[in-house]
Amino acid sequence: MSFRSTSLTSDQPVSGLVWKVGAITLCRLVFNTARRFAYPFAPALSRGLGVPLTAITSVIAVNQSTAVLGMFFGPLADRFGYRLMMLAGLGLLVAGMFAGGFLPFYGVVLAALFLAGLGKSVFDPALQAYVGERVPFHRRGLVIGVLEFSWAGSTLLGIPIIGLLIEHLGWRAPFFVMGGVGLLGIAALSIFIPKDGKKPVRHQTAAGLWNAWRRLGQERAALGAVCFSFFVSAANDNLFVVYGAWLEKSFSLRIVALGLVTSVIGVAELSGEGFTAAISDWLGLKRAVAVGLVMCVISYGVLPLLGQNLPLALCGLFFIFLTYEFTIVSALSLCTELLPGTRATMMSGFLAAAGTGRVVGALIGGPVWLTGGILMTCIVSAAISSMGLLSLVWGLRGWRRSQ
Repeated sequence: MSFRSTSLTSDQPVSGLVWKVGAITLCRLVFNTARRFAYPFAPALSRGLGVPLTAITSVIAVNQSTAVLGMFFGPLADRFGYRLMMLAGLGLLVAGMFAGGFLPFYGVVLAALFLAGLGKSVFDPALQAYVGERVPFHRRGLVIGVLEFSWAGSTLLGIPIIGLLIEHLGWRAPFFVMGGVGLLGIAALSIFIPKDGKKPVRHQTAAGLWNAWRRLGQERAALGAVCFSFFVSAANDNLFVVYGAWLEKSFSLRIVALGLVTSVIGVAELSGEGFTAAISDWLGLKRAVAVGLVMCVISYGVLPLLGQNLPLALCGLFFIFLTYEFTIVSALSLCTELLPGTRATMMSGFLAAAGTGRVVGALIGGPVWLTGGILMTCIVSAAISSMGLLSLVWGLRGWRRSQ
């Protein structure tokens, strides 16, 4: 098997695919860890930089905003090649991490995490388009699902390693380590991913790049997928930003216990990605996304009923994040085929909508929680997810994959 070919046949070497997937997964593990590590270690960063905690939350917000900026790089990947943009994204990560490590000032760290987030927003659409171009549609869910293990891995592996580095070597150590691993990723991708060269598409000017986005807006399937991405991401973050407050208030959990709950969510994400790799192709990607989202809506509805004791509450959260991860990763696999001529444009639009949805969900989560507690939070998340399901059904009605 090999990404070099557009088909997977029994006479192709498995080792080639294994090395490529391994190298890419390592790169994405660093990207995802860089995106997420400021959340649990915000107090350590604030002490190290000598700034208030609110200054670190501003860094987090800037890091998240890069998902929207990534939409401008999708058409460039379709024009110049996916490998080049993946290497460019890694270059931004490396530059940011080393800058944050060598120059321990607030403004530099702010810029460092901005560059790391921007690098991820450049890397991910190019990677997904690369896979979409080279892996047959009937195996797409398997490969995308395996690559997405790096998201759960950032919680289960990356964050604990960052904690050990900060504990024993200081808050600057993670920047050097992630920068170094990023350099290894550049070398690995340069070796294992063949050059694809400049792609023969029409987008040669700024007007041409704009036309790529106009086409996305004109294609019902693509527009429905973008709306779906926005709604389901907003619904998930509406709960994600307040689940800790709910558990703390309902069960008097302390900080260490809340940290263990984060591990539960990491296992749920890993399980969702595993189910995507295992069964989404068998179900069919359209059906997998729809089934996953229906189960996610049901999970939101059931969670308030499980708040009587902690084990049931944790089970409820586990199934919400499992079904959400299964849904979103299956949707990523499906969306790689919605605009075959401009795959990176499609994927950057999908991811930009997801980033915007997360920002909106985070903004409404607090007020919704204060208004009606976990019941209101789950009702709102279920309702917004249902809007995502309607968007998906509207967009994919009558859609057939181009042969």
